[in-house]
Amino acid sequence: MLQPRLRPLVARTTSLCQNLLGFSAARTYASLSLRVRGGRKTEVAPTEKKSNETILMRTYKPRTPGLRHLKRPINDHLWKGRPHLPLTYPKKGHGKGGRNNSGVITVRHRGGGHKRRIRTVDFERRIPGPQLVERIEYDPGRSAHIALLTDQATNKKSYIVAADGMRAGDIVQSYRAGIPAELLASMGGVIDPGILASKTCWRGNCLPVHMIPVGTVVYNVGSRENGGAVFCRSAGTYATIMSKEEETREDGTKVMTGKYVNVRLQSGEIRKISKDACATIGVASNIHHQYRQLGKAGRSRWLNIRPTVRGLAMNAFEHPHGGGRGKSKGNRHPCSPWGTPAKGGFKTRRKSNVNKWVVTPRIRNMGVRRNKRKSV
Repeated sequence: MLQPRLRPLVARTTSLCQNLLGFSAARTYASLSLRVRGGRKTEVAPTEKKSNETILMRTYKPRTPGLRHLKRPINDHLWKGRPHLPLTYPKKGHGKGGRNNSGVITVRHRGGGHKRRIRTVDFERRIPGPQLVERIEYDPGRSAHIALLTDQATNKKSYIVAADGMRAGDIVQSYRAGIPAELLASMGGVIDPGILASKTCWRGNCLPVHMIPVGTVVYNVGSRENGGAVFCRSAGTYATIMSKEEETREDGTKVMTGKYVNVRLQSGEIRKISKDACATIGVASNIHHQYRQLGKAGRSRWLNIRPTVRGLAMNAFEHPHGGGRGKSKGNRHPCSPWGTPAKGGFKTRRKSNVNKWVVTPRIRNMGVRRNKRKSV
């Protein structure tokens, strides 16, 4: 461990090398200045998207083999205690084994795992008024974090999917029930789109999509007027408001004329949703979830994930690729355990020569003649 008087020198050397030599050379010097506390250290690792962007992941000293490759996002702001129990219920029974009501496995590679309690998350956000964010919690049922809200008028508590950057003490609101009278009076009784956006489009606020300006990043996006959020609910996901069906009046104000708003999802799909569907401003929390490394197989079992075995390693009656002597799949194209081709370019349905092998009357008579000749 470095002496305290050497840390400023190493920090200056790290920044100098990063500017002159690039990230790869600077990482050598940065490894000298890792702060170790309780067997943990914070390491700077490059992202896969941009070479000049860095993320902070928590690594551990390899005291055991399972800690050697373990990497986790740094989420020191999460609540350390138990959840709000009235908003949870236990997850028991066949719901953890990937089985249907008959006990048949319908989803493979599921089973076991740690005991969990399902958090009841509010995806509709219909309660108006200011709500205080009490804390940010970990949710075992989803990749994003959740926030515990307390309604300042009724002291009623609820869970929502937290936005990236949301912290305890923030105030969030929902405007699905309409614009409050105080906000309308502050605008002089007339709705000004610019003022309305500046006072409502804050991180964590839930609005109908027609009230959100074009180009805004949102998550927890709904699809219809009376439903809750169905899109962009997992960690780090977001959508972008692309366009609205509106027209510009003579005074320069824009008014919605259609029923739909175009939203671009992260897959690149531009989807048309109802103008009264809900959306929350911001990006879903835990944005570094995709860079984590579990470090060992047991940690997957804790997460209710059972092993995945290659078909090549199975017996012949278990998989089309199984069996044989040594590594052999029998010159078979990649397929599922049920024979469905795994790659594109294969014809799964016959489109031509459908009647090629149908027995016609002429062929049937020829067969009868042959039989008669043999009998004679």
